Amino acid sequence: MPTSAPPKNRFERRRAETRQALVRAARQILAETGDTSASIQAIAERADVGFGSFYNHFESKTELFDAAVTDALEEFGQVIDERVEGIDDPAELVAAGFRITARMADSHPELMRILRDRGLAHIHSDSGLAPRALRDLEIGIASGRFTCGNATTALSALGGTLLSLVALRLDRPDLDGDEAASDLAEMVLRMLGLAADDAHEVTRRPLPDLAR
Repeated sequence: MPTSAPPKNRFERRRAETRQALVRAARQILAETGDTSASIQAIAERADVGFGSFYNHFESKTELFDAAVTDALEEFGQVIDERVEGIDDPAELVAAGFRITARMADSHPELMRILRDRGLAHIHSDSGLAPRALRDLEIGIASGRFTCGNATTALSALGGTLLSLVALRLDRPDLDGDEAASDLAEMVLRMLGLAADDAHEVTRRPLPDLAR
């Protein structure tokens, strides 16, 4: 899960651990049922923390579940970052993001279920994959790799297509996820301005080592 600067002392460490346990419990609930009506008592029991600890960290369940979604999206962004390190071509970054996401339906199912159910409202978020994708789109436009005029509008199309891929992978586990991801990435790259042959070649390049 996403990490920040390590707490400085035992009290801060315990406090951070309790907060993360609550966030982890909320993530599990979102992934399993999406039901945010669970009682604070039930959440605290799942997190294995005292009931009173809840209000030391969150004012409401809404705040907790919002934090859980943000935590999941940031983890998603970090996983993609780790896998695409060293890739400079903005088009290849887009394609690799799609293809790695498709594989994460198997390796990170909890994360992908949260993304499927909660991601639409966060396509233009300032955390998670959104700011990273916007950065790559802006670089691609500035370099002439992409011919679309507006990175924010392009992010809407890219994000929506990525979420549809996640839903497809989770709903149709029998489908060839790699092929579906490559096909969708190819369509997106053509929308961004790449020629058909170029888009096809980029989306079939070897992926980085996913075992890292």
